[in-house]
Amino acid sequence: MTLAVMLRLDGAASARQETFELGPDDRWEVEGDGKVDIAANQVLQARKALALGEPQRARALASAYLDKFAGGEVRPEMLLVRGDALVEMGDEYKALFDYEAITRKYSGSRAFVTALEREYQIAVAYADGLKRKFLGTIRIVDASDDAQELLIRIQERLPGSRLAEDAGMKLADFYFDNSQMRLAADAYDLFVQNYPRSERIEKARERLIQAYLASYHGPRYDDKGLRDAKRRLELLRITQPSLAQRIGSDALLVRIDESVARKFLTTAEWYLSIDDPVSSELYLRRVVELHPATVAALDALRLAPRVLARMPAGIAAEAPDYRAMAEALLGAEAPRQSGVEARPEIPLPANKSLVPEVPVEATTNPEADG
Repeated sequence: MTLAVMLRLDGAASARQETFELGPDDRWEVEGDGKVDIAANQVLQARKALALGEPQRARALASAYLDKFAGGEVRPEMLLVRGDALVEMGDEYKALFDYEAITRKYSGSRAFVTALEREYQIAVAYADGLKRKFLGTIRIVDASDDAQELLIRIQERLPGSRLAEDAGMKLADFYFDNSQMRLAADAYDLFVQNYPRSERIEKARERLIQAYLASYHGPRYDDKGLRDAKRRLELLRITQPSLAQRIGSDALLVRIDESVARKFLTTAEWYLSIDDPVSSELYLRRVVELHPATVAALDALRLAPRVLARMPAGIAAEAPDYRAMAEALLGAEAPRQSGVEARPEIPLPANKSLVPEVPVEATTNPEADG
């Protein structure tokens, strides 16, 4: 069902409440003894025109009243009718000005919630790809920014409501579907905080973790997304173990551990490439001590001899025993399999050509990238 049809049906339901007569010249006349509410009559006749499929006439009736009367109790109702008429005519963007006038100036009126519902319908249409008209003719203008703004405003103006909940989920899904993962994570996190009893809370928590993971772009970039995802997964395993099992939390934690270890290893390689072996060894130590069960730890152990060979002998002698670490990971054959040498007990040869070199391609500091 299109947006215009939905509004037409809503207007038809309102028009059936009462029956009034309007003169053939569209002029308002007092009936009977003058006790008829002229303003209510005008609103009803405008709605009736809209329900009968005459949006141009409905708009004209509403505009005539709004231009003549600057105030009045039915002004928000007339703004709503004119907005609905504009939507029916295909000018939903112009209709937003009338809906916004209601939400900003008449928050206590009966039309307030209805206007927000209309804005939500338009926001959903824009978020789903509907374009705005250019010069009132063809739809070529991207309206995604308008969709985001409307969905945010709805949550601010009607907090705690079902409509605000729908808007919050739609906004988060919009960011997620458009690969704006940091914004998606923020939106899902806000949804979890605001609507912990929602029937969509599991979806929000699962998508939140997915958005955190997807926001990590590799070992040369900031790993905040990984750390946030790990924290959420560990909390989920305690609070909702069934959901954690369903989304594969164990496998995800292994993946996160490997990614963090790989980031440390990449940083170690970068420091080695700029001839700072002392800093490089510190990051190698983080890899093998904090993430020993990863593939990155094995790669770090293979890199250790090159790093130790470049370090001053006194400092290298104080480094961990990487051979023992390799043996602990791989068994007795570890040094031969991995190429890891023991911690040097005597000064290393000054001739670095004795140590096999493998080019390290790292041109930027992984710690500095965000």
